[in-house]
Amino acid sequence: MSEFTQSTEDWHQRWWQLVNKIERVQTSTEKQMLIVRLSQPEKPFVLAFANAHAMNSAAISPPFFKAIYSADMILRDGSGMATLMKLLHMSPGLNLNGTDLIPELLKQFNGRRIALFGTQSPHLDRALQVAAKTLAPQSSYFSAHGFHEISNYTAMADLHRPELIILGMGMPKQEDVAAALRLALSFPCLIVCGGAIIDFLGGKAPRAPAWIRGMGLEWLFRLAIEPRRLFQRYVIGNPIFLSRAVRLASISRR
Repeated sequence: MSEFTQSTEDWHQRWWQLVNKIERVQTSTEKQMLIVRLSQPEKPFVLAFANAHAMNSAAISPPFFKAIYSADMILRDGSGMATLMKLLHMSPGLNLNGTDLIPELLKQFNGRRIALFGTQSPHLDRALQVAAKTLAPQSSYFSAHGFHEISNYTAMADLHRPELIILGMGMPKQEDVAAALRLALSFPCLIVCGGAIIDFLGGKAPRAPAWIRGMGLEWLFRLAIEPRRLFQRYVIGNPIFLSRAVRLASISRR
């Protein structure tokens, strides 16, 4: 049975809760205000992103739903989520995917301690170099690959006390690590579930050209680059996501 086609009876309730928790930003001015607000956490604060893959995962995994829903803020990532919101007669707002937003957050944290947790060398080392050279050159950094036990990340963060923690481990591990970090740490910091951002910064995978991203088709570009790894997520997962979106819209009308 496909990882996306397992079913639980109350998936639609979890989807409704996630969609309603998403913070929608309508203008570039609001987006900049959001970035400033995120850069001034008063306690450990988790930022997560909801895309089609996250919604499919939440539909079949109550533990994953619990982890992502526990984030302090969830932002909309991708054209699939825009389609879902339009079907539900909600304004989707701007597409605030982590790959574009996280570099802006890094710039906002310039001069403060930053941690990158995820992927592995040489991509992690290259990502650190890019961040230190072009995004936050006045910051101090430390890093760890993405294959430690969760307790290792909480211990490292408690020792180094970063003000920004970028997690690039992929779902669902990064959401579990984020929840554990927020529970364990006692100082203000922003904890970001960053997906493939460290791989992108480290040059492991290229970004789609701007015109492809503007059409909402970056997923297709990524599929062409990594067909074996992403086949299940996109070729199988996207139609299932759209089917669930239509079913949720039908339920809401009733």
